[in-house]
Amino acid sequence: MPPVGVAIVGCGRISDLHFLGYQGTEDARVVAVCDPIRRRAQEKAQAWRVPQAYTDYRDVLRDRAVDLVELLVPHHLHASMAIAACEARKHVSVQKPMALSVGEADRMIDAAYRSGVLLRIYENFIFYPPYVRAREMVQAGEIGEPRMLRIHMNTGTRDSAWRVPLRSWLWRLDERRGGAGPIVFDHGYHLFSLACDLMGAVDAVHAWIDRTAVIPTKSVDAPAVVTLRFKGERRYAVMDFVHTPKMRIHSDYYADDNRLEIVGERGILFVNRWTARTIDLPVLMLFREGRTTAIAVDREGWEASFVDCTRHLLEVLRRGGEPKLDGATGRRVLQSALAAQSSAKTGRAVSPDEMS
Repeated sequence: MPPVGVAIVGCGRISDLHFLGYQGTEDARVVAVCDPIRRRAQEKAQAWRVPQAYTDYRDVLRDRAVDLVELLVPHHLHASMAIAACEARKHVSVQKPMALSVGEADRMIDAAYRSGVLLRIYENFIFYPPYVRAREMVQAGEIGEPRMLRIHMNTGTRDSAWRVPLRSWLWRLDERRGGAGPIVFDHGYHLFSLACDLMGAVDAVHAWIDRTAVIPTKSVDAPAVVTLRFKGERRYAVMDFVHTPKMRIHSDYYADDNRLEIVGERGILFVNRWTARTIDLPVLMLFREGRTTAIAVDREGWEASFVDCTRHLLEVLRRGGEPKLDGATGRRVLQSALAAQSSAKTGRAVSPDEMS
């Protein structure tokens, strides 16, 4: 099978991590990049030794060397660009969140089905090696039946963290382009994905979502608390989000503190970081029978989650099957995220099935 020809569309800072997954593999080759800012597209093409640099997405879809489109674009463009790629018979990997509405998600899924191409939502958090190991331990019964998840996220700042230009963030504060908010809705899609991956389908969501001003007339969706009840027997989750830009957090990437506790009937698993290092503890720990022990993992860097997420997709394209966070799974995650927004507005528990 010849290598998959890939076009990376959107050459912002995150594209460097997406490119890592295509390096050193014979299964794929990045044949094109695309960005409306010509200089940025040309810089990435030169740095990655990519033969084509486009500024017009239509040129990407006309390029016969392109088999897979990797969409790293603002959220309001996900649906239209994914549908156009499907109609051009290109496979699609689209950044989270999948879309701004369930209707958009349905049109994306339908377009992929009609064209016979693969649609997947790029969700690297579920490929982070310490989390993958924790999930394996849960499935092996090492903490008994999981009953509760505790998921925490807060923002931070650090000189070592990525510097992202303000213009690259402003669209996230515009509900028409970025959805309901950059913290609970945008970043929160990672956490909703983790919850669904571990505990299954969500039955009901209850949320309190406050607002914090960040610039005049613009605010972020935090602090917030979201509770989930799953369809499995006695399974729940609590998610909290805090906007703390004055907190100094060490990170080589985004200065966001993400932590997860999986509480089972016989023990607890702790994943103590994803993008940033806060508490000075091993990345993965197990509490069981009165003792807390560190669990060894081969790789702890956040970049490993991008490599493994990409390699998983290439494996599916080579061998067949469905990727993690295919269209249907991404739709269910989106419904849960939208249910949280509805609950915060109405003050009642909301079923994701109400989101259509």
